[in-house]
Amino acid sequence: MVLQLHVWGPAFSLPSIDAQCLAAIAYCSEVLPKDSWELIASSDPSVSPTGELPALQNGSVWVSRFRNIVDYLRQYSEGAWNLDQNLDDVQKADSVAFSSFIESRGQSLIDLYLYVTSQNYYANTSPAYGSLLQWPNQWILPPKLHAAAKTRTEHLGLSSLDLQAMEDQRKREHSAAVASGQIPSNLIQQPRDTVSKLLGRTAQTNQFRLEALTADFFEPLEAMLARSKTCLLPADDNNNPSSLDCVALGYLSLALVPDLAFPWLRDAIRAKAPLLAAYTERMRSRCFGDAPVEAKHAFQSTVPAALPWRAPDRISVAAVGTTLLGTLADNTPFLREVRQNRRLKQAVEADSAFSSVEKQVLSSYADSSNKDMLLSIATAVAGTAALVGYMVHVGLLSFSTGGVEEEEQFEEDAGVLQIDPGSASDFLGAF
Repeated sequence: MVLQLHVWGPAFSLPSIDAQCLAAIAYCSEVLPKDSWELIASSDPSVSPTGELPALQNGSVWVSRFRNIVDYLRQYSEGAWNLDQNLDDVQKADSVAFSSFIESRGQSLIDLYLYVTSQNYYANTSPAYGSLLQWPNQWILPPKLHAAAKTRTEHLGLSSLDLQAMEDQRKREHSAAVASGQIPSNLIQQPRDTVSKLLGRTAQTNQFRLEALTADFFEPLEAMLARSKTCLLPADDNNNPSSLDCVALGYLSLALVPDLAFPWLRDAIRAKAPLLAAYTERMRSRCFGDAPVEAKHAFQSTVPAALPWRAPDRISVAAVGTTLLGTLADNTPFLREVRQNRRLKQAVEADSAFSSVEKQVLSSYADSSNKDMLLSIATAVAGTAALVGYMVHVGLLSFSTGGVEEEEQFEEDAGVLQIDPGSASDFLGAF
């Protein structure tokens, strides 16, 4: 059976816009025979039961995330499809450690570069997603990915890279000041800050932090590459790449290759790590082909390409309905938390990196969180019902028993109370 690798689609001359997907593509291109797998730019996490990309499908079996895909291919092939089979124990430990380092530090930099930096997001990243996604995902997924990236990088203190958020915050503060009377009405009009002014005002603040972040990420990898010359961790005497090199290619290619409006990360890797930049170009050519990858390669199977692309299926009406309902549920407070706990449980059960004890603890947490949520809902419903019952009991609320009795009562009241309008002279005499 042909294996199918579902990924986020191509962008920026790369076969995917996502670093983990690029790493999985690089690994499969190195370890799998070309006729044994297909590359599908689904660009829709809902195709996978775990709701994540990349996802490898083998019949009814789905495996998500790069490390899980690597483990599955090794087990499925009984060790034949394993780039790390010739590594000793020390090298395997180094591979795991540096892979974790690249994924944690690299993801933060990619988040800042493609999503948080507003010039890059609105000029490059958002249009790239628009060309990949079908309706309604093209309106739903990019804002979610943007918000998730901003949340993941809040602790870095570089939110000022998001100039649009800064401008919105300035407007809110200005409106609040006007509403509270702090600014006279004749002084409300203020000159609008341009992007260049905002950038100039925050450039010095951001520069030192970005310098530290990029140095912490690039310098250890540059030193490691200086020792091995060809790969970060050669898999054999022929200097073939290991799984660590595939992970590095996924993140470094997104740092180096995209031509963005504000290319601060590309400038950093070229200035701080020239060996790493040359290595990235070399690995990119080896794993993805010499020619830049275009969207037509992914969506038109007749176009010749270095990778085994297969056009994704058209989205169905049922899938559209499921997407819309899922979006509605994710924006409903109680349902959102239930769905998040379910995704957490599925991700933990599918991730081989967790031990059995860790899986049990996290699954128990998800189950208990759902039970607490249901208990809160039941308590709120019971409290509301008790309040309504009390209000009915004391007469604050009453319910009519029928329209006929109301009409009869109205007629009786009308017979008792007769109003004589009197004459105009009587009315005027009252004054």
